[in-house]
Amino acid sequence: MTTTQVVAAPRQRSLAPATGRAGFADALRSEFTKIRSTRSTYWTLLALIVITVGIGAIATYGTASHASNVDPASFDATQQSLGGLYVGQLVIAVLGALTVTSEYSTGMIRTSLAVQPRRGTLFAAKAVVFAAVSLVTGLVASFLSFFVGQAILSSHHLNATLSQPNVLRAVIGGALFLTACGMLAYGLGAILRHTAGAIATAIGLLFVVSVLVNFLPNTWQNHVDKWLPAIAGSQVWITKAGSGVPQFSAWPGLAVLAGYAAIAIVAGLVLFRTRDV
Repeated sequence: MTTTQVVAAPRQRSLAPATGRAGFADALRSEFTKIRSTRSTYWTLLALIVITVGIGAIATYGTASHASNVDPASFDATQQSLGGLYVGQLVIAVLGALTVTSEYSTGMIRTSLAVQPRRGTLFAAKAVVFAAVSLVTGLVASFLSFFVGQAILSSHHLNATLSQPNVLRAVIGGALFLTACGMLAYGLGAILRHTAGAIATAIGLLFVVSVLVNFLPNTWQNHVDKWLPAIAGSQVWITKAGSGVPQFSAWPGLAVLAGYAAIAIVAGLVLFRTRDV
């Protein structure tokens, strides 16, 4: 007599049904994963730091080499060491545009919207993550530029310290300046959805227009110059007022730059929510 053994199949464990939709915190985690998993992000941020610190060091070394011609009373050692921000703004603008446009060029934006269909939430999460990364990197670049520059100038007793009036504000303001420039490019990327076009437009607004205004008659420059985004925003990392064309003071100047960025971001959000992918 044979005995037949019956082996019961393993019971399948049922998965709990998904509840709710992906929220803002989930979108933040997703966007942070995207930006830190992209190799070009690290190279761009490293380039930003190296360029900002390097140009600032070159500028301060050039000043130190001709220290006898410098008037300590009017010399702004902080602004001199932060001079690399003029080029750093262009680097962060490239990353700001790419944060949006890269998903359009690869088609990844459809996947992102499938995971997070609430477009406003997705757009805001991208903006918050990019702003945080820009601010942290900007602080590193600004403080490094300041300390390297002041070390070079110290041998000629032209250096400044963080405890002096307006100096700490200027160094932190340099990071805020970079963040605002990046957010301006972010908004332009959302408006144009094309990498080359967004980068070209951002560089045009931040750099080219600031150069072209010098060809205007002096009476026009007095009224136009201070309203340009990069010129207005750069006042936040200046500690001593110059004797040239009247400009906004530190925080109002940064507010002008932030206003340009806000307009671009709001326009980008409206188009992001209403246009087809």
